[in-house]
Amino acid sequence: MKIVIDMNLSPDWVKVLDDAGWESVHWSTVGDMRATDDVIMSWARENGYIVFTHDLDFGVLLALTQAESPSVIQVRTQDVFPEVLGNRLVKVLQEHQASLEKGALLTVDEAKARVRVLPFG
Repeated sequence: MKIVIDMNLSPDWVKVLDDAGWESVHWSTVGDMRATDDVIMSWARENGYIVFTHDLDFGVLLALTQAESPSVIQVRTQDVFPEVLGNRLVKVLQEHQASLEKGALLTVDEAKARVRVLPFG
């Protein structure tokens, strides 16, 4: 599983995800820091990456376009730093890896995780 981390999340997430066994890159190292969500989504789809973000717009894009990919991991917490959310996110990703590899929107907060399979019906 390959994950591209959106600009609204710390580059420190790369180490957390890499240590858990997934290939990850922060968007700032592969694309224009001012790129639109559409550009990031297209890049992720073309390169086989899952988008990891704190931005709710990615879920909206999936719904509006009825896209089957890329998968999106969306965190919905105030404190999105790896030191706070890292262990929880790794556990949730391990539980839902198969769905993410097929195409899904995974929403994670402090208490729960929700998976919606793509495309939305």
